[in-house]
Amino acid sequence: MIDPALVPVAEVYWKRARRIIRSAFPPIDLFEDIAAPEDWPLLIAAEQKTNPRLMATLGALDLVPPQRRIGGAGATYLMAPFTHVSADRPSRLTAGTYGVLYAADRFKTALLETMYHHGRFMERTHEPPGWTSQFRELVLSVDAPLHDLRGGDLRWTSALDRDNYRQAQILAKALRAAGSEGLVYPSQRDTAGQCVGLFYPDRAANVIQARHLDYHWSGTRVDLYRDAGGGRVFRVGV
Repeated sequence: MIDPALVPVAEVYWKRARRIIRSAFPPIDLFEDIAAPEDWPLLIAAEQKTNPRLMATLGALDLVPPQRRIGGAGATYLMAPFTHVSADRPSRLTAGTYGVLYAADRFKTALLETMYHHGRFMERTHEPPGWTSQFRELVLSVDAPLHDLRGGDLRWTSALDRDNYRQAQILAKALRAAGSEGLVYPSQRDTAGQCVGLFYPDRAANVIQARHLDYHWSGTRVDLYRDAGGGRVFRVGV
């Protein structure tokens, strides 16, 4: 097990980080409109009287400390990873008991990371080959002091395992409990890329929606992606 006290902290500022998400749900007006985050509990209580399904859309707002909540343009994309969590959807830095916002330092890294994980889902569910889910690319800024697993230090090897996330989850949980803002680490799908996992939404900002993408499942992996705006198709190597 990695001693959390040994992990150094680095200031990370990425002006044009990339995040790719499923396009299944539209933005939540509560997060996007002019209401201040401190007013959300009252607005939710009022809305529930006429719209009892609202909480299913908003998710578990209590999982985000009031002082860490954000509102305004693009807030949906930053709040959603923290209000919609599930033990059925674990990831590298969480077993699903708390949210993490993942982003990459460049488009290729975000693309390869999401294609890999989408491919694992398609394989587990035995989906037939074809064009599958739609995704959207987000451009955002990241500004945070993060615990740093970059640099090739062999002490971090277990937390950077390509497929087994157990040690990474243990480390991340301990760091978060001790007040960490998140981690920065080398991508395991793109050798030239870096990723961050943020523990709170207010460490990212300036979200802009960019391209819409379609992924193609070959039956064994995601091998193509399509720019839905222009229709161009790109092949991704193994």
